[in-house]
Formats: sequence, C-alpha cells, structure tokens
Amino acid sequence: MILSSSKLLALVLLGATSSIAYFKYQRPVQVAGSGQRYVVVDASIWSHSRPDLGDLRLYAGQTEVPYALLSEHGSQQHEHREVSVLQQSTVGGNSQFLIDMSSVAEYDHVDLRLGAKDFVAHFHTEGQDDLHGPQWAVLGDSILYDLSREHLGNNFMLRLPRSTYKYLRVTVDGPVKPADILGAISELHEEHKPVWHDVSTTPAIRQEGKDTTLTFTVFANVPVEKVVFNIDPAQPNFRRSVEIRDDKDMILSTGEINRIHMVRAGQKIDSEDDEVDFSEIGQKSLKIVVHNGDDTPLKLASASLQQIERRLYFDAPAQGQLTLYYGDEKLDRPEYDYAKLFLNAKDVSPAQLSGEINNAAYTGRPDDRPWSERHPVVLWIAIVAAVLLLGALALKSMRTVTT
Repeated sequence: MILSSSKLLALVLLGATSSIAYFKYQRPVQVAGSGQRYVVVDASIWSHSRPDLGDLRLYAGQTEVPYALLSEHGSQQHEHREVSVLQQSTVGGNSQFLIDMSSVAEYDHVDLRLGAKDFVAHFHTEGQDDLHGPQWAVLGDSILYDLSREHLGNNFMLRLPRSTYKYLRVTVDGPVKPADILGAISELHEEHKPVWHDVSTTPAIRQEGKDTTLTFTVFANVPVEKVVFNIDPAQPNFRRSVEIRDDKDMILSTGEINRIHMVRAGQKIDSEDDEVDFSEIGQKSLKIVVHNGDDTPLKLASASLQQIERRLYFDAPAQGQLTLYYGDEKLDRPEYDYAKLFLNAKDVSPAQLSGEINNAAYTGRPDDRPWSERHPVVLWIAIVAAVLLLGALALKSMRTVTT
C-alpha cells in the first residue's frame, strides 16, 4: 500500500507535536492579573520531566502559551579591560600611582598586577575626572596582601563603589614600592546575585584517614552546581582543597575553601570562601572530600548541594485557567519567538504552581513502533509456520525423487 504525501507527513510529525493527551502530569498555575509572570522549576518537575526540561508546555485551556525558560545566573557583566598605570612614585613616604580609567564606561573592581611578595598593605583609592583637579573623591580602602609563604594565597583587588571617574589615584600604606606596581585590569561585576536553590539531602559525614568525606544522595534528573559548607564560626584560619567524586569514586571537579582573619603589619585581613562550584546531572550520589592534610579536621557542622534556580517566564492572559503540563519523553523542544525576543519586564512577578497531579486526559502517544516490534508473537508464529511449510515441501520433494 502506498501512503499519500499528507499521511506520510503526519506519520513523520507523530511524536514531535504537542497534545494535552500525551502528558502524564499537570500543575495548575495560579496567576493574579495579566502581564509577565514566572513559575519556578521545582523538584517534582525535575523528577517527572525530561532532564533538559524540553517537554514543559503551558496551556490556557486548549491554547498553547509560549514561554522562555531561563536560569537565574543573575544580571552579570564581567567586563575585563587592561588600563594604564601612570606616575608610579613616592609621595610623603608612601607609594602612589594613577590609573587611567577613561576607556571604561563603568567599573566596580580593579585588579592590580603587583610584583611584591609576602606583604600586607593598605590601599586608599580616590577618583577624579580632571587629572590635575584639586578635589579627589574618596572611593574607599582595600587591604591587599600576598601570604604565599604561609600558603594562604593573595588578594590584589581594589573593591570600589560603582564608579565612572576617568582617573583613579591610589596611595599605598605598606611595603609595596612604586616599581612593584606592574599593571591593572578594570572589572565590572554582576548587578544582581544569582538565585540558588537547596537540592540536597542530609549528608553522611565521616572521617577517612586525614580526609573528611560527605556523601549525598542526589534526586533523579536534578542538576547540582555548587556545594556550600557550614563551618563552625570558632574554626581558626584554614585553607583546604576539596574534591567532588561520583558513586564510582571518580573525580568530577576540584576546588578550595578557606577562612583568613588576621592582622598583619597593623592591617586587618578578612577573607572567607565556603563554596565550591561545579556542574553535574544524573549522578545517584556525590561524595565531597575535604583534604585536611596534617591539620586537625575542620569543625564542619553540615553542607548542602545547590542549583541555580530555573524560571519559566510567560505573559499571562487576561482570562483562562493556566496549566503546566509535562511528562512526554518524545516531545521535541519548543521554539517560540517569545523566547528568542524575550525581555525581562521590570514589574515581573511570580505565579504559584499548585501541587502535581496525574493528567486525567492522558492517553499516551500512539504506538509508532514497527509492526514487527508491536506484534513479536505473531511474527514468530509466521516464521515457525514458514519453516514448517518449507520443511514439508522439502520432504515431499525427497519422496517424489525416491519414487
């Protein structure tokens, strides 16, 4: 039988189109008024949708509503630009230099390249648009240091309020000479912090030799992107390397946590990092290993696994009940103009997802497997019958020849 072109096209598209009857699960969406809204992807959605969330569909009645699925990494601008360091000199017994920021529209950090080693120094920063102007605006003070000899790292970053001054004047109170000022890079960092979700169970914590290990059970399909440690505030200064391993004890990622609170050369140093970023999905368990070396194990109270929040943005209609559907593994990812042209509205507000329920209209997709895969018993009966028939014919032929 020869299929018409229209029927052939329908068969090709089968399994790619969206239909409410093909989704296993649904979640009513509670929206107050029209306008741009969003819902947060929660554990139930992760557990029962595809890992890439490509089977999420939003309906107002029987009408599909386009959406944009975004990860809330925060509004970030990580612009790095080399800027000129000018007039390294000694003024009043202190090192002083200028930084030409005229090529940068806006900035809030400046990374210095310093040649000095094993030091702690106070850096006082001022701003001005006129290089020869008499009035310089005070922008703040930073404690920069290099503690390599004590294996405690370094910090060469000037932290500033968001600024647009064309020139910076930096005065150093400490053992950093003019010749040690080698260069600078301007930085503009994020405006809004990322939104993180806790996705962890309570870990099993134990001591294995010199290492502290934390073992987490991971929910199915849930991506994990950070581990955060809860370390006793009474814990003294430390710097420890960290490994993230899978259930086969293979290393997935590495990082470092530290706490540095001390006074050196009359200057106070405060630095703390209790997080390690990584990215994993599909692991049944994760083992976090803190290498203590020959030091006393950290006073570790607990730890948690976190992920960046995923939000589904849409324009809520003035009327009609909205429902989120998912649970159709064969559905293609949607392609909406809304997502391609998406702009986050200033007045966007969250909508609420009701609890997950089974889709009462679910029928499942038509079985599009080949006939032979859908009826294997019939196929094997036909094969056996054919073999028996061929055997009978062969036996009959042999008898005829003998006669």
